[in-house]
Amino acid sequence: MPKKKILISVTTYPLPSRSYDELVCTAGFLEDGTWIRIYPIPLSFLNQVKKDIGFKKYTWIELDVKPRTDDFRPESHSPNNYDIKIVNTLNTNNFWEERKRICLNNVYTNKAKLLSDSKAPNNISLATFKPTKIIGFDVENDTKEWKNEWKELRKQTDLFIEIDSNPEKLIRKAPYKFYYLFEDDEGKSSRLMIEDWEIFELYWNCLRDSNNDEEKAIEKVKDKYFNVFTKENDIYLFLGTTMQWHRQRAKNPFVIIGVFYPKIKSQFSLF
Repeated sequence: MPKKKILISVTTYPLPSRSYDELVCTAGFLEDGTWIRIYPIPLSFLNQVKKDIGFKKYTWIELDVKPRTDDFRPESHSPNNYDIKIVNTLNTNNFWEERKRICLNNVYTNKAKLLSDSKAPNNISLATFKPTKIIGFDVENDTKEWKNEWKELRKQTDLFIEIDSNPEKLIRKAPYKFYYLFEDDEGKSSRLMIEDWEIFELYWNCLRDSNNDEEKAIEKVKDKYFNVFTKENDIYLFLGTTMQWHRQRAKNPFVIIGVFYPKIKSQFSLF
């Protein structure tokens, strides 16, 4: 079978709540704008690709994948191999015009409609959602260390490279959880956790720039995601489910796996 052309748009930060195969959720769009989830993608492989060729989000790749038979979610696929061909990366010109053409083909604005489509027979598990209004940004304390059983799993599986037999040197445990609070087109509210790798990288960078002052780092993250984004950017949320909560038909099985944030195009904009 020919390789599929995929625009990689999501990589989530590894969390202890994730199942073995979903330590890192990688997802994106096919050429017709439909979603696809790819797992397992070894974290060590992602890191190596980023190091070798500067791979980043919104990059078109070609990859040989097949639908997963052990996952009822229709978007889920697994690689037949990891022979990835990098095609090109979409730029941010003209308010992300090229990215919008692929990522905004099917946009939900209604919570009830999305939750209905997430049930059988559709079982939608990946979606682009346009909040009518973002009303808040919450931060919760989380454990500062990986659970012991999670550490052991990371040592045992080839999804992670052992570095001096210490998996903590590969990726740090994020000590906070971040949430967006938002309303849909009927005023129905949601509070969903943000699992996008980008927000945790922002936290680590802010922590470094704040001389390891966690409170200052958190304020900087909140300032960007709530104060700056809501004023200067046109926010869309990439939502996804975990197989566990989707199968159990949780009240809302979705989390935020990515934030799509082109600048707002005003009537005074020339480009």
